[in-house]
Amino acid sequence: MIGLTIKQLRYFDALARHLHFGRAAEASSISQPALSLQIKELEQLAGAPLIERSSRNLRLTGVGEDFVLKAREVLVAVDELEDLMRASKGPLSGRFRLGVIPTVAPYLLPATITALSARFPEIDLELRESVTKSLVADLLDSRLDAAIVALPISEPALREFALFQEDFVLVRPLQDAAKPVPSPDMLRSMRLLLLEEGHCFRDQALSFCEITKTQPRQLMEGSSLSTLVQMVGAGMGVTLIPDMAVPLETRSANVSVVRFPHPRPTRTIGMVWRKSNPLADQLMQVGAIVRGVGTRETDRTTKPASGNQSRG
Repeated sequence: MIGLTIKQLRYFDALARHLHFGRAAEASSISQPALSLQIKELEQLAGAPLIERSSRNLRLTGVGEDFVLKAREVLVAVDELEDLMRASKGPLSGRFRLGVIPTVAPYLLPATITALSARFPEIDLELRESVTKSLVADLLDSRLDAAIVALPISEPALREFALFQEDFVLVRPLQDAAKPVPSPDMLRSMRLLLLEEGHCFRDQALSFCEITKTQPRQLMEGSSLSTLVQMVGAGMGVTLIPDMAVPLETRSANVSVVRFPHPRPTRTIGMVWRKSNPLADQLMQVGAIVRGVGTRETDRTTKPASGNQSRG
Protein backbone atom coordinates (compact mmCIF):
# COMPACT_ATOMS: atom_id res chain seq x y z
CA MET A 1 0.00 0.00 0.00
CA ILE A 2 1.90 3.00 -1.30
CA GLY A 3 1.20 6.10 0.74
CA LEU A 4 0.42 4.33 4.02
CA THR A 5 1.67 6.31 7.01
CA ILE A 6 2.45 5.46 10.64
CA LYS A 7 0.00 8.17 11.73
CA GLN A 8 -2.80 6.43 9.86
CA LEU A 9 -1.97 3.18 11.65
CA ARG A 10 -2.04 4.95 15.02
CA TYR A 11 -5.37 6.59 14.22
CA PHE A 12 -6.88 3.28 13.14
CA ASP A 13 -5.51 1.57 16.25
CA ALA A 14 -7.19 4.24 18.41
CA LEU A 15 -10.48 3.84 16.54
CA ALA A 16 -10.31 0.05 16.89
CA ARG A 17 -9.87 0.42 20.65
CA HIS A 18 -12.58 2.99 21.27
CA LEU A 19 -15.00 2.10 18.43
CA HIS A 20 -16.10 5.71 18.61
CA PHE A 21 -14.79 8.49 16.35
CA GLY A 22 -15.10 11.19 19.00
CA ARG A 23 -13.23 9.30 21.72
CA ALA A 24 -10.61 8.02 19.27
CA ALA A 25 -10.03 11.56 17.99
CA GLU A 26 -9.64 12.86 21.54
CA ALA A 27 -7.20 10.09 22.41
CA SER A 28 -5.22 10.87 19.25
CA SER A 29 -5.22 14.67 19.83
CA ILE A 30 -6.85 15.25 16.44
CA SER A 31 -10.22 16.64 15.38
CA GLN A 32 -12.99 14.19 14.59
CA PRO A 33 -13.36 15.31 10.93
CA ALA A 34 -9.60 14.94 10.43
CA LEU A 35 -9.68 11.44 11.95
CA SER A 36 -12.60 10.43 9.72
CA LEU A 37 -10.71 11.65 6.67
CA GLN A 38 -7.60 9.66 7.64
CA ILE A 39 -9.63 6.49 8.15
CA LYS A 40 -11.39 6.99 4.83
CA GLU A 41 -8.04 7.39 3.04
CA LEU A 42 -6.73 4.29 4.82
CA GLU A 43 -9.71 2.24 3.64
CA GLN A 44 -9.10 3.45 0.10
CA LEU A 45 -5.48 2.33 0.35
CA ALA A 46 -6.57 -1.03 1.78
CA GLY A 47 -9.09 -1.49 -0.99
CA ALA A 48 -11.72 -2.73 1.48
CA PRO A 49 -13.85 -1.34 4.30
CA LEU A 50 -12.15 -1.66 7.71
CA ILE A 51 -15.00 -0.27 9.82
CA GLU A 52 -18.67 -1.27 9.73
CA ARG A 53 -20.66 1.87 10.43
CA SER A 54 -24.22 2.00 11.73
CA SER A 55 -26.39 4.67 13.34
CA ARG A 56 -25.67 3.27 16.82
CA ASN A 57 -22.17 1.89 16.88
CA LEU A 58 -19.03 0.91 15.04
CA ARG A 59 -17.40 -2.47 14.67
CA LEU A 60 -14.42 -3.79 12.79
CA THR A 61 -14.97 -5.76 9.62
CA GLY A 62 -13.18 -9.06 9.21
CA VAL A 63 -10.50 -7.30 7.16
CA GLY A 64 -10.35 -4.59 9.81
CA GLU A 65 -9.69 -7.11 12.58
CA ASP A 66 -6.82 -8.67 10.64
CA PHE A 67 -5.54 -5.25 9.67
CA VAL A 68 -5.39 -3.88 13.21
CA LEU A 69 -3.43 -6.91 14.46
CA LYS A 70 -0.76 -6.35 11.82
CA ALA A 71 -0.88 -2.60 12.38
CA ARG A 72 -0.14 -3.08 16.07
CA GLU A 73 2.84 -5.28 15.28
CA VAL A 74 4.18 -2.53 13.05
CA LEU A 75 3.57 0.15 15.70
CA VAL A 76 5.38 -1.87 18.36
CA ALA A 77 8.34 -2.31 16.01
CA VAL A 78 8.36 1.41 15.21
CA ASP A 79 8.25 2.34 18.89
CA GLU A 80 11.12 -0.02 19.65
CA LEU A 81 13.11 1.46 16.78
CA GLU A 82 12.55 4.93 18.24
CA ASP A 83 13.62 3.62 21.66
CA LEU A 84 16.77 2.16 20.13
CA MET A 85 17.62 5.55 18.66
CA ARG A 86 16.95 7.22 22.01
CA ALA A 87 19.10 4.67 23.84
CA SER A 88 22.07 5.46 21.59
CA LYS A 89 21.91 9.14 22.63
CA GLY A 90 22.69 8.44 26.29
CA PRO A 91 20.50 9.89 29.08
CA LEU A 92 16.76 9.32 28.84
CA SER A 93 15.04 12.10 26.92
CA GLY A 94 11.82 12.82 25.07
CA ARG A 95 8.48 11.16 25.73
CA PHE A 96 8.41 8.61 28.53
CA ARG A 97 5.06 6.91 29.16
CA LEU A 98 4.73 5.61 32.71
CA GLY A 99 1.73 3.78 34.14
CA VAL A 100 0.99 3.52 37.87
CA ILE A 101 -1.65 1.60 39.81
CA PRO A 102 -4.14 3.74 41.80
CA THR A 103 -2.99 2.47 45.21
CA VAL A 104 0.50 3.83 44.52
CA ALA A 105 0.06 6.85 42.24
CA PRO A 106 -1.09 9.59 44.69
CA TYR A 107 1.56 8.73 47.27
CA LEU A 108 4.61 8.03 45.10
CA LEU A 109 4.20 10.17 41.98
CA PRO A 110 4.81 13.71 43.34
CA ALA A 111 8.30 12.94 44.64
CA THR A 112 9.00 10.61 41.70
CA ILE A 113 8.20 13.28 39.12
CA THR A 114 10.54 15.71 40.87
CA ALA A 115 13.35 13.15 41.09
CA LEU A 116 13.05 11.99 37.47
CA SER A 117 12.89 15.55 36.13
CA ALA A 118 16.03 16.45 38.08
CA ARG A 119 17.94 13.38 36.82
CA PHE A 120 16.67 13.58 33.21
CA PRO A 121 16.04 17.27 32.37
CA GLU A 122 15.03 16.44 28.79
CA ILE A 123 12.38 13.88 29.75
CA ASP A 124 8.74 14.48 28.82
CA LEU A 125 6.70 12.41 31.28
CA GLU A 126 3.30 11.07 30.25
CA LEU A 127 1.53 9.44 33.20
CA ARG A 128 -1.39 7.04 33.27
CA GLU A 129 -3.17 5.73 36.35
CA SER A 130 -5.06 2.47 35.93
CA VAL A 131 -5.46 -1.05 37.31
CA THR A 132 -2.78 -3.66 36.70
CA LYS A 133 -4.59 -5.58 33.98
CA SER A 134 -5.01 -2.47 31.86
CA LEU A 135 -1.42 -1.32 32.38
CA VAL A 136 -0.03 -4.72 31.39
CA ALA A 137 -2.13 -4.69 28.22
CA ASP A 138 -0.82 -1.22 27.36
CA LEU A 139 2.76 -2.35 27.96
CA LEU A 140 2.39 -5.35 25.70
CA ASP A 141 0.86 -3.17 22.98
CA SER A 142 3.66 -0.59 23.35
CA ARG A 143 1.34 2.15 24.59
CA LEU A 144 3.45 2.44 27.76
CA ASP A 145 7.19 2.32 28.29
CA ALA A 146 7.02 1.08 31.88
CA ALA A 147 4.55 0.61 34.73
CA ILE A 148 4.72 0.65 38.51
CA VAL A 149 2.63 -2.22 39.88
CA ALA A 150 2.49 -4.80 42.66
CA LEU A 151 4.63 -7.84 41.90
CA PRO A 152 4.63 -10.53 40.72
CA ILE A 153 3.03 -10.06 37.31
CA SER A 154 4.30 -13.34 35.82
CA GLU A 155 4.01 -12.17 32.22
CA PRO A 156 6.80 -13.83 30.16
CA ALA A 157 7.25 -10.81 27.87
CA LEU A 158 7.85 -8.39 30.75
CA ARG A 159 10.90 -7.72 32.91
CA GLU A 160 10.15 -7.28 36.63
CA PHE A 161 12.31 -4.94 38.72
CA ALA A 162 11.53 -4.95 42.46
CA LEU A 163 11.48 -1.46 44.01
CA PHE A 164 10.46 -1.74 47.68
CA GLN A 165 8.17 -3.52 50.10
CA GLU A 166 5.50 -1.91 52.22
CA ASP A 167 3.20 -3.11 54.97
CA PHE A 168 -0.58 -3.02 55.07
CA VAL A 169 -2.11 -1.28 58.08
CA LEU A 170 -5.56 -1.56 59.62
CA VAL A 171 -7.84 1.47 59.63
CA ARG A 172 -10.75 1.35 62.08
CA PRO A 173 -13.05 3.85 63.82
CA LEU A 174 -11.33 6.12 66.33
CA GLN A 175 -13.38 4.73 69.21
CA ASP A 176 -11.76 1.32 68.59
CA ALA A 177 -8.21 2.66 69.06
CA ALA A 178 -7.68 0.96 72.43
CA LYS A 179 -8.89 -2.46 71.28
CA PRO A 180 -6.42 -5.30 70.60
CA VAL A 181 -5.12 -5.71 67.07
CA PRO A 182 -7.46 -8.19 65.38
CA SER A 183 -6.13 -11.39 63.89
CA PRO A 184 -7.07 -12.50 60.34
CA ASP A 185 -9.69 -14.77 61.94
CA MET A 186 -11.22 -11.77 63.73
CA LEU A 187 -11.13 -9.67 60.57
CA ARG A 188 -13.20 -12.28 58.77
CA SER A 189 -16.03 -11.62 61.23
CA MET A 190 -15.89 -7.83 60.76
CA ARG A 191 -17.45 -5.69 58.06
CA LEU A 192 -14.49 -5.33 55.72
CA LEU A 193 -14.39 -2.44 53.25
CA LEU A 194 -12.50 -3.22 50.05
CA LEU A 195 -11.69 -1.70 46.69
CA GLU A 196 -13.79 -2.71 43.71
CA GLU A 197 -13.02 -5.76 41.59
CA GLY A 198 -9.98 -5.30 39.37
CA HIS A 199 -7.70 -3.74 41.97
CA CYS A 200 -4.83 -6.04 42.94
CA PHE A 201 -4.82 -4.53 46.44
CA ARG A 202 -8.30 -5.96 46.97
CA ASP A 203 -7.03 -9.46 46.21
CA GLN A 204 -4.05 -8.97 48.54
CA ALA A 205 -6.32 -7.87 51.40
CA LEU A 206 -8.61 -10.85 50.85
CA SER A 207 -5.59 -13.16 50.85
CA PHE A 208 -4.34 -11.82 54.18
CA CYS A 209 -7.78 -12.31 55.73
CA GLU A 210 -7.93 -15.76 54.10
CA ILE A 211 -11.21 -14.92 52.42
CA THR A 212 -11.78 -16.66 49.09
CA LYS A 213 -13.84 -15.21 46.28
CA THR A 214 -16.26 -18.12 46.54
CA GLN A 215 -17.08 -17.62 50.21
CA PRO A 216 -20.53 -16.11 50.78
CA ARG A 217 -19.74 -12.82 52.51
CA GLN A 218 -21.10 -9.29 52.71
CA LEU A 219 -18.22 -7.07 51.63
CA MET A 220 -18.60 -3.34 51.10
CA GLU A 221 -16.74 -1.80 48.17
CA GLY A 222 -15.29 1.61 47.36
CA SER A 223 -13.70 3.12 44.29
CA SER A 224 -10.62 4.51 46.07
CA LEU A 225 -8.65 4.23 49.30
CA SER A 226 -9.86 7.71 50.22
CA THR A 227 -13.47 6.55 49.99
CA LEU A 228 -12.76 3.49 52.12
CA VAL A 229 -11.09 5.52 54.88
CA GLN A 230 -13.94 8.02 54.98
CA MET A 231 -16.43 5.14 55.20
CA VAL A 232 -14.47 3.78 58.17
CA GLY A 233 -14.59 7.20 59.81
CA ALA A 234 -18.36 7.12 59.42
CA GLY A 235 -18.48 3.85 61.37
CA MET A 236 -19.27 1.57 58.42
CA GLY A 237 -16.52 -0.98 59.03
CA VAL A 238 -12.74 -1.44 58.86
CA THR A 239 -10.30 -1.52 55.97
CA LEU A 240 -6.69 -2.21 55.04
CA ILE A 241 -4.55 0.37 53.26
CA PRO A 242 -0.87 0.44 52.24
CA ASP A 243 1.46 2.13 54.71
CA MET A 244 2.43 4.80 52.19
CA ALA A 245 -1.20 6.00 52.00
CA VAL A 246 -1.55 6.72 55.73
CA PRO A 247 -0.39 10.38 55.88
CA LEU A 248 -2.58 11.52 52.99
CA GLU A 249 -5.71 9.44 53.51
CA THR A 250 -6.11 9.61 57.30
CA ARG A 251 -5.19 13.22 58.04
CA SER A 252 -8.80 14.43 57.98
CA ALA A 253 -10.59 11.21 58.92
CA ASN A 254 -11.94 10.23 62.34
CA VAL A 255 -10.07 6.92 62.36
CA SER A 256 -7.43 4.94 64.18
CA VAL A 257 -4.48 3.35 62.39
CA VAL A 258 -2.76 0.27 63.77
CA ARG A 259 0.06 -1.90 62.47
CA PHE A 260 -0.19 -5.67 62.57
CA PRO A 261 2.31 -7.79 64.51
CA HIS A 262 4.66 -10.09 62.61
CA PRO A 263 4.14 -11.70 60.21
CA ARG A 264 2.64 -8.53 58.74
CA PRO A 265 0.76 -8.39 55.45
CA THR A 266 3.02 -6.79 52.84
CA ARG A 267 3.27 -6.21 49.14
CA THR A 268 6.21 -5.75 46.79
CA ILE A 269 6.04 -2.74 44.50
CA GLY A 270 8.01 -3.01 41.30
CA MET A 271 8.49 -1.59 37.83
CA VAL A 272 7.87 -3.67 34.72
CA TRP A 273 8.69 -3.17 31.05
CA ARG A 274 8.93 -5.18 27.87
CA LYS A 275 12.01 -7.38 27.68
CA SER A 276 12.42 -6.29 24.06
CA ASN A 277 12.61 -2.59 24.98
CA PRO A 278 16.03 -1.24 23.90
CA LEU A 279 15.92 1.31 26.74
CA ALA A 280 16.72 -1.38 29.32
CA ASP A 281 19.73 0.46 30.77
CA GLN A 282 17.81 3.73 31.11
CA LEU A 283 14.82 1.91 32.59
CA MET A 284 17.08 0.38 35.22
CA GLN A 285 18.19 3.92 36.09
CA VAL A 286 14.57 5.04 36.33
CA GLY A 287 13.82 2.05 38.54
CA ALA A 288 16.70 2.90 40.85
CA ILE A 289 15.40 6.46 41.22
CA VAL A 290 11.85 5.29 41.97
CA ARG A 291 13.25 2.74 44.43
CA GLY A 292 15.02 5.52 46.30
CA VAL A 293 11.85 7.62 46.43
CA GLY A 294 9.70 4.70 47.54
CA THR A 295 12.15 3.62 50.22
CA ARG A 296 12.20 7.15 51.65
CA GLU A 297 8.40 7.35 51.61
CA THR A 298 7.92 4.00 53.34
CA ASP A 299 10.63 4.77 55.92
CA ARG A 300 8.92 8.08 56.65
CA THR A 301 5.56 6.49 57.35
CA THR A 302 6.80 3.42 59.24
CA LYS A 303 5.90 3.45 62.93
CA PRO A 304 6.85 1.06 65.75
CA ALA A 305 4.92 -2.21 65.67
CA SER A 306 3.53 -1.75 69.17
CA GLY A 307 0.71 0.63 69.97
CA ASN A 308 -1.99 2.35 67.97
CA GLN A 309 -1.65 5.45 65.88
CA SER A 310 -4.69 7.73 65.71
CA ARG A 311 -5.71 10.17 63.02
CA GLY A 312 -8.56 12.58 63.10
